[in-house]
Amino acid sequence: MQLLRWIPLATLAGILAGTASALLLVSLNLATTLRENHPWLLYLLAPAGLVVGLLYRHFGASVEAGSNLIIDEIHNPQAVIPLRMTPLILLGTFITHLFGGSAGREGTAIQTGASLADQLSIPLRLAPANRRILLMAGVSAGFASVFGTPLAGAVFGLEVLAIGSLSYEALFPCFIAAFAGDLTTRAWHVHHTLYQVSSVPAVDVRGILSSIAAGIVFGLIAMAFARTTHAVSAFAKRHIAYAPLRPFAGGILVTLAVLAIGTTRYIGLGIPTIVASFQTRLPIYDFAAKFLFTALTLGTGFKGGEVTPLFFIGSTLGNALSNLLPLPPSLLAGMGFVAVFAGAANTPIASTLMAVELFGAEAGAYAGIACVVSYLFSGHSGIYHAQRIGNSKYPQQNLPAALEAKLPE
Repeated sequence: MQLLRWIPLATLAGILAGTASALLLVSLNLATTLRENHPWLLYLLAPAGLVVGLLYRHFGASVEAGSNLIIDEIHNPQAVIPLRMTPLILLGTFITHLFGGSAGREGTAIQTGASLADQLSIPLRLAPANRRILLMAGVSAGFASVFGTPLAGAVFGLEVLAIGSLSYEALFPCFIAAFAGDLTTRAWHVHHTLYQVSSVPAVDVRGILSSIAAGIVFGLIAMAFARTTHAVSAFAKRHIAYAPLRPFAGGILVTLAVLAIGTTRYIGLGIPTIVASFQTRLPIYDFAAKFLFTALTLGTGFKGGEVTPLFFIGSTLGNALSNLLPLPPSLLAGMGFVAVFAGAANTPIASTLMAVELFGAEAGAYAGIACVVSYLFSGHSGIYHAQRIGNSKYPQQNLPAALEAKLPE
């Protein structure tokens, strides 16, 4: 009976999340088109940041923690997440992309999926344990629907909460919600970008060693990204007391940086560059530029996610590594696409499944090696500071040595 109970509940959570993700994807496509057709919008990035800051100060103080609030609530259920999280994050993300911030969309999808799912717990009067499962299902549905990867989304909702621990009691609801969310987004005729790995050699010793070497680099960059973003955030909070002025200042810096380098290549989602990384050689510094633009945008308080920029950073870094490693550029781009994300989010299993769903099983074998190694070398400085360490032999804090923390004794 308990199993049957979750089928309609998780399905409804998936439908809500999938609909929100469809709206998000359509709105971001509109924002990108408007920004590219009207370059002068970039000059309004700083005032737009101030508007977002004021919106959250006056209407969204209780939900400003975003994805970390959801993870905390799953760990320790207290109060229903306010419904206002959904419109605020959708509007904030739209504004970020419309005026030229560098951000993603997964954070938005996670927040809309979980906050909408949590509203179902009110009329049903769910016990804390069941509400926790429902929130996890909402996270899975949001991730799956925004990227079109239901298997990865289902496992992401289980894996992202605690490093080294999975909550199997939520396995069935998360899978139901993830597939329902993905099908709902597709039912709205919203399509996802296709990435193609054009060449995959047979797995041999040289390929495995190359994958390990690439994974080490991907993990170190993932760790650097998480720490840099957190450092920018801490610096902004320490030196700018009035919160709405932080994205205002960040908007000024991003605008000046774009004008200085003379290209808008590193703002927004960066999908064209990600696609290009699978098809041709790119400048070796592309990943570093996106790294800095994203850390500055998100660290100063603009709204959006980290994952799509991590896809950009990873795919272009993999493309650059093809100059050194004996693997095809498109394969290395695909490996970096998922492996930098795996290291930054501490989700190697979900990232490997994403590689299989997006690139196929053959490429997934190489990507799986890179994801695991990236995870091992990225430390515990993930993009979600609310993540906990699931293995009780490690303390509840970030550990400085990646291998000492993650490899078994």
